[in-house]
Parts: sequence; C-alpha cells; structure tokens
Amino acid sequence: MECPHLGSSVCIAPGSARFPQGSPSSWCCSVCRSNKSPWVCLTCSSVHCGRYVNGHAKKHYEDAQIPLTNHKKTEKQEKVQHTVCMDCSSYSTYCYRCDDFVVNDTKLGLVQKVREHLQNLENSAFTADRHRKRKLLENSSLNSKLLKVNGSTNALCATGLRNLGNTCFMNAILQSLSNIQQFCCYFKELPAVELRNGKTAGRRTYHTRSQGDNNVSLVEEFRKTLCALWQGSQTAFSPESLFYVIWKIMPNFRNGASTVVTAIFGGILQNEVNCLICGTESRKFDPFLDLSLDIPSQFRNKRTKNQENGPMCTLRDCLRSFTDLEELDETELYMCHKCKKKQKSTKKFWIQKLPKVLCLHLKRFHWTEYLRNKVDTYVEFPLRDLDMKCYLLEPENSGPESCRYDLAAVVVHHGSGVGSGHYTAYATHEGRWFHFNDSTVTLTDEETVVKAKAYILFYVDRQAKSGSDKL
Repeated sequence: MECPHLGSSVCIAPGSARFPQGSPSSWCCSVCRSNKSPWVCLTCSSVHCGRYVNGHAKKHYEDAQIPLTNHKKTEKQEKVQHTVCMDCSSYSTYCYRCDDFVVNDTKLGLVQKVREHLQNLENSAFTADRHRKRKLLENSSLNSKLLKVNGSTNALCATGLRNLGNTCFMNAILQSLSNIQQFCCYFKELPAVELRNGKTAGRRTYHTRSQGDNNVSLVEEFRKTLCALWQGSQTAFSPESLFYVIWKIMPNFRNGASTVVTAIFGGILQNEVNCLICGTESRKFDPFLDLSLDIPSQFRNKRTKNQENGPMCTLRDCLRSFTDLEELDETELYMCHKCKKKQKSTKKFWIQKLPKVLCLHLKRFHWTEYLRNKVDTYVEFPLRDLDMKCYLLEPENSGPESCRYDLAAVVVHHGSGVGSGHYTAYATHEGRWFHFNDSTVTLTDEETVVKAKAYILFYVDRQAKSGSDKL
C-alpha cells in the first residue's frame, strides 16, 4: 500500500544516521540482543527485533506515542513520529500506523537511500565473508562446494530471495521456477535492451509506471530476478522491483492469449458427465495450468512418514481420487439437456493432453462450514519416473517416454494454521538438491526431499527435459 505517514516519520539519511557495523541482516535488537529479523527505525536509526520475534520494534513505536506528562512537547516532537521502520533482511518498509508494508517513498527518496545504504553494507559484509570462505576452501576439498558456517551447510553460488513481508510463498515459487530450465531459459535469453523498449520479438509483455514515471516491464523484472539467482554474486537477492510491478498491475492471462506459461505448463482435461436417469453423456474440454488434488479422506492426518502402522497415502492415491468416477451429491445436480431438469449424475476427468511441466497442487487446507484446518498427512511422491499414462484419455497414442516425469521442485508449507505459517522450496539444479528458505539456501539430499510434506510438486516431462521439445 501507499503510506501517507512517510513525510513525518522518515527523518534519517545514510550520511547522518549512525548505523551499526557489519551485515544489516545480522544486526541485534538493542533490547533483547536477538539477531533474528532486525528492524531499523527510520526516525532515529535504532535497531529492534521485528514483530515475529519479541516485537521490540513495535514497542519502540508505541513508547514514542505516549504523551509527555512533565512538560509540553516541542513543535519538532509533535511532528516527528517513530512510525516507519525497515526490515534489515528484506529491506521492506513497514508503517505501524497503517499496519501494513508500504511501497512508496518520500519526495526526497529517503527510503530508497536508506535501502541502498543497507544493501551496500550487506554487500560489503558478503564480499568480506566470501573472501574468508575462499581462504578456507583453498585448504579443503572442492568436490562438494560446501562450507560449514555456524553449524549449517550453505550452498555456494545459489542465491536466496529476501522476504518482503509475507512473500515466502512467492519466493518458494520463484525458486522452483528458476530450476525448471524449459521455463527460466526462455526469460534469461530475452535481450534486456529490447525489453526496456517494450519489444520482445513478437512476444506480449505488460508494463506499468514506476514512481520515477518510467516504463517497467513485468517480463524484464522477472528476467532480472531469474538471472540473479545463480550468479553467485550475493547470498540473497531482493525481488522488490518484481513484487512492486506485480502489486501495481496484477496481470492475468488476458483473453486466453497463448503465452510461454501456457506453452510449458498448459494441459487439457476432458470433463465427462453422465445423467443417471436417462444416460445422456456430456463432454467438454478444459485447459489447466495445474491439477488440484484432494488427499483422500481415509488418509487425512492418519499417518506420517515415520509411523509404522496403517496405510500410507501416495501421490497415485491422490491422482486416482482425482480421475476416478464420482457420483455428484445433491448440491451438485447436473442440468440434463435431455431431461430438461437437474438430475443425479456421475463425473469423471480424463487428461486429454499432458503439459511439458506438470504442476500438482495437494489440497492441504480443508474448509467446512464451521472449521478450517490443515491436512497434515504425509503423501509419498516419486523423485523419478512418475508415469501419467494411465490417466490419459487415449494412452495408446502416446510414446513410451512421453508420459514419464521427473521431479524438479517441491513447495512445502510449514505450520498448522490456514492463514499463517511459512513456505519454503526444494529444487534440483545440475543434479543436486537445494533447500530455498527465503534468504537462506542450503544443499540437501534426496532422502530429505522425499520426507517433505509436499504442498506443490513440479514434474518435468523427460522428453521436454532432454530438449527434444522446443518452444
């Protein structure tokens, strides 16, 4: 949102503010000394912990609003309020009076100046840390390209995405897409100069006006984000420009245009409905970009990966539940054109055309009239050789390898709440698996991946993966 309080709250400039030394993302709260989620006040440059830690940044704002009892406030005190702060990890700006993250700036651009200053401090700290890592690596094996830092295994060359305020889901999806080569290579190969002029070799692009009144391309910002993720020049990249463009224009697939997204992720379903009274059959074809799969009720919250008793839910169980013949209940009566009224009927889905990249969404959030909860059931899924042939409408017309998929990425929801929690992603890059947790990227293994409670799965067609299918 655009905040009206920046003018009375943002009073610091990088040259005059006394910031701590070192990496801003590791600064400590001046009250509890926590280095988790440090936020800096844009009125006085004091550092406190954010609202998901001990909330001392909010306490700092609240204390500043308490009226002075012993003497009157001066005119300057009346005008200046400690309302706006910046997350030192994501560089996103938050206003406590608006109670929301904001995207605008002051007339003098002070917010952006502070942001650039913090980024410079972060990059300087990263450069020094990378130099230290190189020195250590000279005396160790380079085969795995790993370094133990503070007890965690960090992945070199891979770049995290800073959280801009509840953007962990967007970050997890972006990291997943960045590891699907058929998709991200299309954008990486687009020339940046042509994009700035709104020319994409006949491809459609969307633009908006930025605060500087310059044309900003959604495709260009997406391209820059994808290119930044595997350059190895920084530990974390801020997708703020991409987020701002999305926030500003909220693009959708207008008029069913053919796009690179539909070319890669697009498939076709056949929806077959049969009237149980007269036997009339109705068929229609529906395009899809993902398949939303129910976790069958008999498996819900019954079994986890480490439990020994009871049946285990598999991805095939979810796919079978999606495509099996189903009798519609009383609330979904079918309007039969032959009977001229709503009748009981059956429904069945067939896949008429499979996409190059198959996106499977497991319905982990369950709504009833009075209850909303998360389905925490572990669903077993294959890393390789997912065979989709048995779900096809005409499997005999498919080649032996055209229906086989390998896993490229997994998005996971952590937490038990429907409206809360956190999203991370696992993705494979050049034969190795990585875990993407906002700014943090760590190398992991297949055993860890298969234990994840998947929320969204991205599978890549083996033929498309080998490069036999070109856009």
